[in-house]
Formats: sequence, C-alpha cells, structure tokens
Amino acid sequence: MTSDPPSVDDGATRELPGLAPWIVVSSETERTAEDADQPRRLLFIVGTGALVVLIVVSILGVFAARNLAERQAVNDAANTADLLAEAVVQPHLQNSIVQSDPKAMSELADALGDYLSTSSLVRVKLWAPDGTILWSDEPRLIGERFKLDQEETEVFSKPRTKAEVSDLDQPENRFERGNGRLLEAYRPVWTPNGSPLLFETYSPYTEVDKRAGQLWRGFAGVTVSSLLLFVALMIPVLWRLNSRIRAAQRQREALLRRAVDASADERRRIAATLHDGVVQELAGASFSVSGAADRAGGLGDERLVTDLRGTAGTLRDSIGGLRTLLVDIYPETLETAGLLEVLRDLGATLRSREIEVDLALPDSDPGLGAEADRLVFRIVHECFQNIRRHSSATHAWLSVTQGTDETVVEIGDDGVGFDAAAALERPAEGHFGLRVLADLANSAGAELAVLSAPGAGCRWRLTIKEKA
Repeated sequence: MTSDPPSVDDGATRELPGLAPWIVVSSETERTAEDADQPRRLLFIVGTGALVVLIVVSILGVFAARNLAERQAVNDAANTADLLAEAVVQPHLQNSIVQSDPKAMSELADALGDYLSTSSLVRVKLWAPDGTILWSDEPRLIGERFKLDQEETEVFSKPRTKAEVSDLDQPENRFERGNGRLLEAYRPVWTPNGSPLLFETYSPYTEVDKRAGQLWRGFAGVTVSSLLLFVALMIPVLWRLNSRIRAAQRQREALLRRAVDASADERRRIAATLHDGVVQELAGASFSVSGAADRAGGLGDERLVTDLRGTAGTLRDSIGGLRTLLVDIYPETLETAGLLEVLRDLGATLRSREIEVDLALPDSDPGLGAEADRLVFRIVHECFQNIRRHSSATHAWLSVTQGTDETVVEIGDDGVGFDAAAALERPAEGHFGLRVLADLANSAGAELAVLSAPGAGCRWRLTIKEKA
C-alpha cells in the first residue's frame, strides 16, 4: 500500500494556470492580532458613531436654533412696533400729517428722535393708505409713493401687527440696502379723527444671529452631555456583548475540536474492530481455503482445486479492499509507522480510484509532534476526499517541505476547481468542508491557504510553525 516518493521538486514547483492569489482562510497570527485589536476597534466604532451623531445633531441643531431664533426675533420686532406705535407714534399724530403739515411732521420727528438715537432700528416709515410715505427718518423718502402689497393693505381692514424678513429688492427699500438682512414689522395707527395710517419699522437681522447663538449654546450643552452619557453607558454594554461573542466563538471552536476528536476516536474504534475482527477472520479463511486447495491437488481433483484457489483469490482481494477502507477510516500507522507512511497510504487509496498521485515527501519523519501529525493527516485526508468526490481530477500531488522554522504541506489537483472567495463567503452553500478545514487549522495554530478558480484546479497550503 506504499509507494516510493518522487523528488521534492516535482511536487513543490508544480503550478496551475489562471489562478488568483492565495487566499488565507485560517491564521492564528491574524486571529491573535484581531483579538488584540478588538477593544480598540470597539472603541473606534463607538467613538466614530458618536462623532457622526454629534455632527448630524449639531447641523440639525443649528438649523433648528436659527429657525426658532428667527421666529422669536420676528415676534420681538412685532412687539417693538406695537409698543412704539401705542406709546410714541399714536399720541403724537395730528390730523394734518395727512396733508404733510411740517408742524405735524416735526412733532412726530421730535417724539421718535430720542428713541431712534438709542435703539437698533434701521428705518421707520409712516404710510398713507394710497402708498404715499408721509414721514420717515430718511427724508428722501418723504412724499414718494409706492404700491403697497396685499398683506400691507389687509392690515387696514383687519387691524393687526405683522412681522417678517424684509424683501430689500423692492423700490421703497433702496435706502435700507447695505445693512444686511432686516426684519420688517408693520401695523395700523390712527389720527385723532380716525384716519388709518400704516406704521412700519425695520430691525437688524443680527438679533437673529445673536439669539440663535444663545439658543444653540444652551441646546449644545444638553445634547453633548446627553450623548457623552449615552456613550459612557453603551461602552460597558458593548464590551460585555463583545466578550460574550468571543466566548461563544471560543466555545464553538472547542466544540468543533471535540467533535473532530470524537469522530477520530470513533473512526479508530471502527478501524480496530474491522482489523481485529473481519480482516483477521478473512485472512484465516483465505489460508484455510488455500490449504484445502493444496490438499485437493494431492487427491487429483483439479476442478475443486480451481474453485478453491479462485475463492482464496477473492478473499485476498476482499482483504485488500478492506485494508484500503481502513486507511480511509483511520490509519493505524499514524501512531506506529509515522506520518510519512500514513501519507503514502492516503496516496495509495487515491490511486485505487484511478487518480494519478505524485508524492514529494522528505526522507525522514519531520518530527512535528502527535498533534501536528493528526492535523496534517486530517487536512490531507479531507483534501483527498474532496479530490475524489468533487474535483473530477486525473492527477493530484502532495508535497511536504521542511524549512528552518516551519513545515509546509501542499495538496493540489488538476480538477474543475471552484471560486474560493465566493465559497468562503457562503460556506453553507455546498462548501461547509472548507470552513471545517479552516477551523481545524485555526484551532491548531497553523496557517491554511487555498488557491483555486473554476476550471483551473485547486491547491491547499498548510503552514505549521515550529514551537519555541
């Protein structure tokens, strides 16, 4: 059941065309680094998420604060116009102001002068219902006539105070341009004889910016403190969750190792039972039939001799098939003859399926230890099983190369191949064996890589580092 290995170069240098780069499916070094980086990654994710939320909340807060500040500033402008109209303008209105009486305009100017010199108002206007500006702190506007818009004319029929952001593109606002955005407030006032007039004020929009800043600072303090408190509460929860996930991963790996070990023990028991029972009994029966054939020959019964020797040959073939099956189930030579003999037996079982196998093995046992020997056997056995079942290959090879600080095992075939990257992303879709191979190597602290593509065959590379 063994064969002489070819030179190591034959297997080590064999290449397959059209293959993508090696894909590492298991690496203890990478997993250790990943475990070490897990806390930092968790903190980075939480910190980044908190920063994104803070930026989004800040942007939304700025818009909300500005809108709220604008509404409040508009209300303040309306209240200021109301107060000024009731307390200052209306008590000093004379009936003759409608006729642009200088005395009436002078009295109104004196009444508003002190207030305008100390307030932030940019402009004050007093309109007649026909759109004539009867008085303004800008003398060039007095006497000019402009068309009142619908909202301004409505306050005469429905007396109320209205305020809004002013449209400075209108002709009557040409002297207000250059002062930035302005808030406009207007309401009706009445002369002593009951003639309605329109009183209008213009306030600087900077009040909106000031108020928005005040609102945002108060809002930001609450928001940032709440967000920081939320992050502080979430970190222990996420840390605990991450610890449980890692513990579940380790438990899964331990269960996998126990399942594989249990499977190996069961294979060993079945192989031992077959070897010590059926195989020995068939071997004894073969010797008995051969002896009976010799005795029949001495009696001259050639027909009986032919039948008995045929039966003995059938028994020997059955014993050979059973021994091949025993190697598939569990090679007894793994603990007795060593790893290299087991690999030769595995190659022989593959040849029995009419697949040509090249073995490139070292002259002496690499001395990897019992655990590593079992890992190499399991990986090679699984790969050979996949070659036999799925690859449709006619040629396969196995090489073991021992370096100064590592041993590299490569298994390859010229079969149909597969999309390794897609199979590893979706192991449940017919490629669960790939995940098993990766977990076996990972649990033993070895690196396993695959090189395959549809129609380009497949190669596996197992790298075992020497332990200090």
